[in-house]
Amino acid sequence: MKLRREPPPIRAVEYLGQKVVQFFIGIGQLVILVLEIISRLPRLLRRPRLLIEQMDLIGLRSLPLVIFASLFTGAVSAAQAGYQMQDYAPLSLIGAAIGKAVILELGPVLTALIVAGRVSTSIAAELGTMRVTEQIDAMETMAIDPIWFLAAPRFFAGLFMMPVLVLVSTVVAIFGGYIVSHFLIDISTATFFNGVKMLFAMYDVVINQTKALIFGGIVALSGIFFGYRTGGGAEGVGQATINAVVTAAVLILVFDYIIAEVML
Repeated sequence: MKLRREPPPIRAVEYLGQKVVQFFIGIGQLVILVLEIISRLPRLLRRPRLLIEQMDLIGLRSLPLVIFASLFTGAVSAAQAGYQMQDYAPLSLIGAAIGKAVILELGPVLTALIVAGRVSTSIAAELGTMRVTEQIDAMETMAIDPIWFLAAPRFFAGLFMMPVLVLVSTVVAIFGGYIVSHFLIDISTATFFNGVKMLFAMYDVVINQTKALIFGGIVALSGIFFGYRTGGGAEGVGQATINAVVTAAVLILVFDYIIAEVML
């Protein structure tokens, strides 16, 4: 007796329905995970060693890469601004354009994407390996809370260190723009930094740090979430790593738009 096979349109609807259900299940699991992590904060602050270790791994060890990338981000911004302004606007406005673009967009977004490529993948691979090798199950058996020991330090380290990284990135990117503007476009130091100050507003820094705080949570949480849900051995770890960095990158861009709409 042959099994009845549904026609392609019905199979497509079933597949879409399964994906929608899985999506909302994932959202529910994510919300529960965030609430559990937040509930561990008082206990984590009483024993901050785990948090400090992760702040070093996530923040300080990402600093050389962030500085290097930010320097060239500012440099290429100056080169592009000089090329586009040379026939239409005074070159003295290059400092203003670079300062505004770096503080509001390039600093937080590019830094978050760079850190996501390093941190989200690292967290997902580490926790995913612990999950498939049953180390997390062993911790639960020994009455060690894995949310407190593994997830909370990484989440709050990302939350605390991303604003610092973005602040450093913003300063370095403006300095990179100054180097190109001064030595290649022949703009004086006073002219460049007067341009930066001309359009500067303290509210821009508030937006900069708000984005950094939210992006830091996204970067850490993506790695934790997919690492915790890993299954299927080494292949599952690889898939979790890919999912973590892709999800982090997409959410960074989505929330960048949302924050811009709300705060601007």
